[in-house]
This record gives sequence, structure tokens and C-alpha cells, in this order.
Amino acid sequence: MSDLAPDIVEFAREPDRIALDPPVEGGGCHAGADVLREATNKAQGSELLDRYAADYPVGPHDQPQSMCPAFGSLRVGLRMRRTATVLSGSACCVYGLTFTSHFYGARRTVGYVPFSSETLVTGKLFEDIKEAVEDLADPANYDAIVVTNLCVPTASGVPLRLLKKQINGVRIIGIDVPGFGIPTHAEAKDVLAGAMLAYAREEVAQGPVAAPAVRPDKPTVTLLGEMFPADPVGIGMMLEPLGLAAGPVVPTREWRELYAALDCAVVAAIHPFYTASVREFEHAGRKVVGSAPVGIDGTAAWLDAIGAACNVDPAKIDAAKDKFLPAIKAALAANPIKGRITVSGYEGSELLVARLLIESGADVPYVGSACPRTVWSDPDREWLEARGVRVNFRASLEQDIAAVEEFQPDLAIGTTPVVQHAKQKAIPALYFTNLISARPLMGVAGAGSLAQVVNAAMANKARFDKMSAFFEDVGTGPNAGIWTDTPQDRPQFKKKYAALNEAARKAAEAVGS
Repeated sequence: MSDLAPDIVEFAREPDRIALDPPVEGGGCHAGADVLREATNKAQGSELLDRYAADYPVGPHDQPQSMCPAFGSLRVGLRMRRTATVLSGSACCVYGLTFTSHFYGARRTVGYVPFSSETLVTGKLFEDIKEAVEDLADPANYDAIVVTNLCVPTASGVPLRLLKKQINGVRIIGIDVPGFGIPTHAEAKDVLAGAMLAYAREEVAQGPVAAPAVRPDKPTVTLLGEMFPADPVGIGMMLEPLGLAAGPVVPTREWRELYAALDCAVVAAIHPFYTASVREFEHAGRKVVGSAPVGIDGTAAWLDAIGAACNVDPAKIDAAKDKFLPAIKAALAANPIKGRITVSGYEGSELLVARLLIESGADVPYVGSACPRTVWSDPDREWLEARGVRVNFRASLEQDIAAVEEFQPDLAIGTTPVVQHAKQKAIPALYFTNLISARPLMGVAGAGSLAQVVNAAMANKARFDKMSAFFEDVGTGPNAGIWTDTPQDRPQFKKKYAALNEAARKAAEAVGS
């Protein structure tokens, strides 16, 4: 096989060793974020983390408590047809990521290139990755191979940028997705989607590319952000009176859809945090419109914005609104929601869900999103704040729980620990990702989609109260259970033995060194 650059004469292969600096002291898998950032900047220069900091600003606190960010990019790659995925990282991280991926139904092989301290420091890891990619690059099976550096290889400067751009016609995409550089798994989806769009845009600039399987005969609107499968269909119906069609959803399900996504009239940033993807669309000369067609006000404003971006005749825009807004209003009226609801999550669609709940009749005093505020989320934020809603971007778990405590809602929608906290307080709660975002939100179909699950959950309040009363005397924490003599919590003992354990740990480390 050829080396990093094509050779005129075929020579015997030599190992590709990249000289890396020794790891920073304490810079292993469990080092602090600051140590890993310092190591990354030393090994790769500051460009990578500076770009991530600009694209995904962390806001008032370091990082929201959500799952490993790399799960987002991993999931995007696993959902694409004819795409292989290879991870380079600590074995414990790879195990957790693959387990979570298969839990969510990936049913696809995840490649793994293991390493040791020796292969990491000597550069042998890069050679191993290169060999793995070359072995996988079969155009009969794959259009692309995605190689992802996790925390330790990123901090050690394993240079995926030196991989060939393509091997045997198979595209090679190398990305770094460190937990200390990407705040949430939702934004990691954008890291890979943006990298793929950048690659596809370069291909388009070089000449003809493969046509998409389905090519509408009207100008299209690319939909940015993962959504329920019925939503693009509903959006397409609303776009038809405007003389437009729904284009691909980014992240896409196959490579050639990327070309169709770039070949659009306008981009709808349904999820407003895809900063790298937006940058590629803007480089391609495409306009980007924020928000989404949710509820009456949201649909009207979105149709106006899309129509204006595509220079659609205002009469056609009004005709579309006359056709769909009454149906949305009727669906909302037929499926009312009465009660106080707090909303939080890390998917990026929290503001859209809150809008729909409010137009359904709910009182929503708080919305927390682990994702950042962007210009494309401003229309939804402004609409919510005008109705007295506290909107909290980069919300932490503590802030979301504090909102539940402050507002004492009839229903708490949130992440798993928020749901757990609410239920311990006998407050009905729903997990945002599996029970809320996995439903249509757009147009007529979305207007009545939340009422059944939300109303059913709030109707369980009496059951929670009954269970709480039944278990009221069993205690909590160290007192939980039925006792002849109820145990007493003794924090001074805990403090004493914690200090002794820490001293023993440090002594053992000193002996080991």
C-alpha cells in the first residue's frame, strides 16, 4: 500500500511513526479537563479547541451534565448507510459508547483501535488507525469511514488530519470529539455533520457528483437537525403551496443526500445549535432561517420567513397560512393541556416543545436547555420570554432541579435525574428524550401530539400521592427501612474515615511510584 502521499515506485511499507510529546503528568483518562486542554493545545496547537470554544460556547458554567458527547457523533455515523465507524479512545469509554449505541438500536458494528501507553507515546497508534482504515476501505461496502478520536488520543495529538482523504474511492473523515471540548452529545452531532458537509462541498466544487435517489422538481428547504420521521412529511405539505419542497434532513442517512442538502434554496435550522453545519451552508451561499413550524404563531412566522428567504409571492404565503393555520388551531383546541409544566433537556428542541405546550393551554414557567443560545434560537426565546417564561441556556442539572423546587409543577419534563428528583417529590414526570422528542412537533400532526402523554402523566398525581403516603414512615437515606432502633446519620464519622481512606490512597500511590 502507498504511504501518506502516493509514490511513483512501490516500495516496501515502512511504519508510519509520528513523534508525539510524552503525555502531560496526570493527563490520563481520568485527568481534569484543564489538564487535557493544556495537553491538546501543546500537542495539536490551539486551533482545534479554539474553534470548538467559538462554535459551542460553554456559557455560565463549565459543562452540562449529560452523556458523553461522542455518543452524538457516533450515533450520526451509525445511522448512515454504507458508513463505517471507528473509535480511538480508552477501552472503558468505547465500551460505554458502544453499549449505549446498541441500547438505542444501532445494530451496527463499531470499530475500535486499542492503544497502550507505548503505542500512544511512540506514534504507533496512528499507524494502527491508518492500517485499520486501509483494511476497511472497500468501496463495495462503504462510501465513507468515520474515525473519531476520544479524549486521550485528542489530548495526545494523534493526527487524524494526516489520514488520506480517500482510499480506494472510500472517503475518510477524521474528527476529534473530546469531552473537554464539546459540551453536549447534541453538538457532537454537528461536529460530524459539519465535517461531512465540508467534504461534500469540496467534492461538488471539483466536478459532477452522484445524484440523490429522489430529486424534487421544486426548490427545496434543507431541514437541519434530527426530528421525528413524520415531521419532514408534514413540513413538505406546508411548503407545497409556496412552490417549495422539503429537502434532506441533516444529519443525512446516506452520503449523496449531502449533495442534495447543499443544493437547496434555504436551510431551516430546526435545531439551532448546528453551528459548523450552518457555516458550511453559508460558505455554499445558502440562507439560514431559525425556529420551526410549531403551533399557530410558530407556523405563521416560519412560513413568512421561509417565503421571504425564497422570494415567494406573498399571496402564496397567505394561501399556505389560510390552509394550515385553522387546522392547527382546531387540533390544539381539541387536545388541550391544563397544568403547570417545567421543561428541560439536552436535545436542543426544548424551546419548540415549550411553545407547543403553551399554545395547547399549559402554563410553562421554565425552560432549560443544555444547548447554547444562538441567533437561530432567538425567535423562540423571544416568543417565550414575551410570555413570562424563564429560558435558561446551558442549564445545569442543579438549575433544572431548582426550577422544579421553585415552581412545584404539575408535571416535570426533563432528563433522567430531573425526572427521578420530581418523582421522589411525588410530582409526575416524563423523560424528554424518549417520551417527548420522539413525537411529531410540526404543523397539524404536532399540534395534538403531546396532549395524550402529558395529560395521562398529570392524571397520575393521585397515584404518586398515594404511594408517597404509603411509604411515608420508611425513612430516607441512612434511615430508609423498618428498624427496631432507627439508625442515626453520623457525618463526623464519614468525614473521619474519608480522610483516612484518602491518606491510604496517597500512601499506596507513593509506594507504587
